[in-house]
Amino acid sequence: MRQLGLSIYPDHSDFEKNKAYLELGKKYGFTRLFMSMLEAGNSVDETKAKYQKIVDVAKQLGYQTIIDVSPRIFDQLGISYSDLKFFADLHVDGIRLDQGFDGATEALLSYNPYGLIIELNMSNNVDYLNNIISYQANTPYLYGCHNFYPQVGTALPYDFFEACSKRFRQFNIHSAAFVASQVGNMGPWNVNDGLPTLEADRRLPIEVQAKHLWASGLIDDVLIGNAYASEDELKRLSQINRYQVQFHIDFVKDVNDIEKTVALTPQHFRRGDINPNVIRSTQPRVTYKAVPNAPHDNEQEFQRGDVLVGNDGFGIYKNELQIVLQPHKEPRKNKIGTIAPEELMLLDFIKPWSKFKFIS
Repeated sequence: MRQLGLSIYPDHSDFEKNKAYLELGKKYGFTRLFMSMLEAGNSVDETKAKYQKIVDVAKQLGYQTIIDVSPRIFDQLGISYSDLKFFADLHVDGIRLDQGFDGATEALLSYNPYGLIIELNMSNNVDYLNNIISYQANTPYLYGCHNFYPQVGTALPYDFFEACSKRFRQFNIHSAAFVASQVGNMGPWNVNDGLPTLEADRRLPIEVQAKHLWASGLIDDVLIGNAYASEDELKRLSQINRYQVQFHIDFVKDVNDIEKTVALTPQHFRRGDINPNVIRSTQPRVTYKAVPNAPHDNEQEFQRGDVLVGNDGFGIYKNELQIVLQPHKEPRKNKIGTIAPEELMLLDFIKPWSKFKFIS
């Protein structure tokens, strides 16, 4: 199942604020927690007490907690790769290896007696995962998670993200990636231009970022990289459909009741015999074939992202819904609305037979 997650940074934050943030996240259905231990600076006992305290709160609230670690932290805290008891004592569900080892080490870690998940860095397009699998890793205990990128201009381009992610998807490894709050200003470092995985997502509304990741079909869990996201952002994330693209449609002034029904009620899917000009959802013309639909907003040139419904002059195609991919004119179609501009990129993910919905 696809999950939503938060991130907190105990070395840079207050326990009570973190606790309140986790409680707010629970209210909106968040169930994963990312924590960073890349910058731990206290003694072993102090570090353990600080992290265990907030992890226990998260556990009581139903979060699955994975903590980000590096070889430097293992050395600093005197932790052996052959014994992960330190992390089990923190009550976390898993550890994320920010840096890789030799493959054999990761495979061995996946058999740790504490049942800890071993989460791998996904943001490298190399045979890293294949190497680990070749050492007969315990794959149900392997997860993958992309990096986030605090510096503007440094996050992944989509094609590279896709190539990296496909390496994990072919083995059905549970995966995660990050989106950026537009109000959060806390991360692990002293630079924070948002903490997304994809550069194209950095300044987008947070729910559109999540739609983008889930539309790819390559990511299971979406995590907010920076803290603290606003309650409005958490609410908007909680309301999106995690399993199919849900476009936000802005209706035209003269949209009528049947057109709103055609847009908002059916389960839409793109016809399998696709064309490059429009995405066609043809079932509404069958369901609502007897309902009249007078022409309006039908004389202009339609643009990419316009949502159309066939009018009374379109014969058998009356009340068929279409989304414009290529500009064209057709007076037998009414423009009923437009997809939000920031969501136009999601059109690329509507493949033959893809399911999709609209929300007003």
